[in-house]
Amino acid sequence: MNIHARVINRHQLPTKVGALSALVLLSACTVGPDFQTPPASPSQHYDQQAEQRLGQSGNTASEQHIDPGKKVSADWWSAFRSHKLDQVVRCAIDGNLELVAADATIRQAASSVTATEGALYPQVDFAAQAGRQRIHNTKEPSVTNFYAIGPRVGFDLDAFGGNKRQVEQQQAFTDLQKHRFEAAYLTLTGNVASQALLIASANAQMHAVEKLLANDAKNLELVRMAHLNGSTTQIDVSLAETQLTQDRTLLPPLAQQRDSARHALSILTGKGPADWIAPDFDLAEFALPSNVPVSLPSEMAHDRPDVLQAEAELHMASAAIGVATANLYPHVELSAFLAQSASGNGGAALWGFAAGLAGPIFDGGTLKAQRQAAVDGYKATLASYQQTVINSFGQVADTLQAINHDAEQNLAQEDALRAAETSLRLNQQAYAQGENSILQVLEAERAYEQALLGQIRVKTAQYLDTVQLYVALGGNSVGVFEQRVASREEPKRSYQ
Repeated sequence: MNIHARVINRHQLPTKVGALSALVLLSACTVGPDFQTPPASPSQHYDQQAEQRLGQSGNTASEQHIDPGKKVSADWWSAFRSHKLDQVVRCAIDGNLELVAADATIRQAASSVTATEGALYPQVDFAAQAGRQRIHNTKEPSVTNFYAIGPRVGFDLDAFGGNKRQVEQQQAFTDLQKHRFEAAYLTLTGNVASQALLIASANAQMHAVEKLLANDAKNLELVRMAHLNGSTTQIDVSLAETQLTQDRTLLPPLAQQRDSARHALSILTGKGPADWIAPDFDLAEFALPSNVPVSLPSEMAHDRPDVLQAEAELHMASAAIGVATANLYPHVELSAFLAQSASGNGGAALWGFAAGLAGPIFDGGTLKAQRQAAVDGYKATLASYQQTVINSFGQVADTLQAINHDAEQNLAQEDALRAAETSLRLNQQAYAQGENSILQVLEAERAYEQALLGQIRVKTAQYLDTVQLYVALGGNSVGVFEQRVASREEPKRSYQ
C-alpha cells in the first residue's frame, strides 16, 4: 500500500486557516431584517369619561381616584392593607407549581440558546481507527496492522448569517418564556387577592344572613305568642315560618363560595385543600385603595407581560425571515484534520485542509416559498401584536368604567340601606302599637336584608374591580424572574 503523506508544520496550518477565515468573515453579512420594537401607541387615554370622573378629587360619589402617568408599585396587593393577604400571596409565590414549571422552562430555553450558539464556533472532535488489512497489489501479498488517530475541525463560516439569525430566534424564544413567567406571576397574584376577597365577602354575607335568621326566629316567636293571645291569625304564623325557611336557603350557597375560594387558595399555593387551609378573611380588615396609579397607554407595552410576549413572538418571526433568506445563498464550510497514521512498519503525520461551497440551483421554488411564508408569518404576528395592545387598552378602559360605576352603585346602595333601616324600624314600632300587620314588618325586613346584602356585594365588587385594574395595568410583574434569580443567588453570595 502506498501512502502519500506530508509532515505538518504545526505553525503554518493555524495561520493559514485563521487568515482564510478572517477573509471570508470580513466579507460576510447577516441577511434579513434587523428587528425593531414597534413604536409606542399614540393614544393618551383609555376612556376619557372614566378618567375624568375618577381623576376629580372633589368627586364625592367615588371613594377612589386615579393618578395618571404613575406606574403600579411592587407588591401592589399591599395597597389593601391586609397582613393576612400579604402572607398568603408570598406563600403562593414561593409554592405555586405553575411558576416552578415556568422557571424550569426558561432555563431549558436558555440552554437551547447556548446549544444554538455552538454553531457559531469551530466544531472540534476526535477520531481514531484501527484494523488489520491484506494487501494484494504487491509481488508478495501481506497482512498488516494499521491505525489512524487525531483531531478534526469543522467550521461553518455562516457567510450570510443564517446561524446568527437562529441564535437570535432562540434568544427571542427565551424572552418569550420569561414573559410567560411574568404573566403567570401576574395571574397568580391577582387570583390570590380575588379569592381572599371572595372568602371575606362570603363571611360578611353569612354573618348578615345569620343576623337576619336570628330576627326571623324572634319574629316567629312573637307571632306565635300573639296567635295564642288571639291577636293574629294562623296565616301570620305561616308567613313568619316561611320567611325563616326561605332565609335559611341563603346560607349554603355562601358557604360553598367560601369553601371553593379556600380550596382555590390552597391549590394556588401548591398544596391540596386538606394539606393547607386558608385563613378566614374579614372584609373589614381590607382597605379600599384611595389612589390607584394608572400608567399611560404609551407605556403599556413595557408594563404588561402579554404585550411583551407578543413582542417576543414578533421578534422570533423577524428572525425566521433572516433564516429563510440565508438559505437562499451558498454555505461555506471549512474543515481540517491532523492525524498520526501508521500501516505495517511505516507511519507518518498527515494533515488536510478543505473548503466547501454548496448553494441551491434549482429546488422547485421551495426556498423562496419558505421565505415568503416567513414574511407572511411576520405580518400575521405583527397584526396579533397590535391586537394584543388594543385589547389591553380595552381591558383597562372596562375596569376604569367598572370602578366608576361601582362608586355610583355604592352611593345608591348606602342610600337604599339607610332607607330600608328606617322603614324597618318604623314598621316594627307600628306593629308593636297595633297599627299594621306582621306582613308589613316581614316585607320591611326583606327590603332591609336585600339592602344589607347588596351593600356587601357592591363593596366586594369595588375590591375585585380594583384588583382587576392592578392586573390590567401589569401589576409591576415585568422583571420578576430576574428578581427571583437574584434572590436565589443572594444566599450563595452571603455564604461565600
